[in-house]
Amino acid sequence: MNIFLRVLADQARLLSFRAFRPSLAEHWHIYLGWGLFTTWLVGIGRYWDHPNAELWQYAGLGSLGYVFVLAAIVWAISAPLKPQNLSYRNILIFITLTSLPALLYAIPVERFMSLSSAQMANVWFLLIVAAWRVVLFAVFLRRVGKLSTVAVVVATLLPLVLIVTTLTILNLEQAVFNVMGGIREPTSNDAAFGILASITLFSMLAAPVLLIMYLFLVARIHLRKSSI
Repeated sequence: MNIFLRVLADQARLLSFRAFRPSLAEHWHIYLGWGLFTTWLVGIGRYWDHPNAELWQYAGLGSLGYVFVLAAIVWAISAPLKPQNLSYRNILIFITLTSLPALLYAIPVERFMSLSSAQMANVWFLLIVAAWRVVLFAVFLRRVGKLSTVAVVVATLLPLVLIVTTLTILNLEQAVFNVMGGIREPTSNDAAFGILASITLFSMLAAPVLLIMYLFLVARIHLRKSSI
């Protein structure tokens, strides 16, 4: 099979939760190139109809930078849990290959729906894409990383809650509360911001618990190695 067709087939298998064996040893650069291309398209789609976006956002550069940073955070947290086959490169390829569902954000629902309907559509897009990608990552950690169920839960959720909690500490959630307080005119994204506020609250409550569980898992792995 042509390698590009194989990459497309593996992309479809990944997004549909089917097991597959990518030929990363020989063709990792093609998988990564395709993943970065789809990430770039998603980045452009996210802002193409935004009236106040910056030029770098219109160009999709924000999404490209984001996947490299996210992969580094995920790798740094996952590595002490001693997963199998999870190098920084493999995690980066996986994250880029999960970008396609975010094309839902490119649908300009506010152009053919009422404001309230567009709000609800954006909420559903947010929930669908977030849940899809989180579950994909959990399956990835289980199938490829061979982690235990508890380790999968911790390694999946801890990077997310730490990112959200850090943004909250830096006060970058202020726009959410401005929306909830009615300080500006409503847009089709306001209901999604309300969901984001709920996610923020959950993250701040869950972060200490997940961090304790993470430290326990890492300590247990270290003790097992020391006893061998």
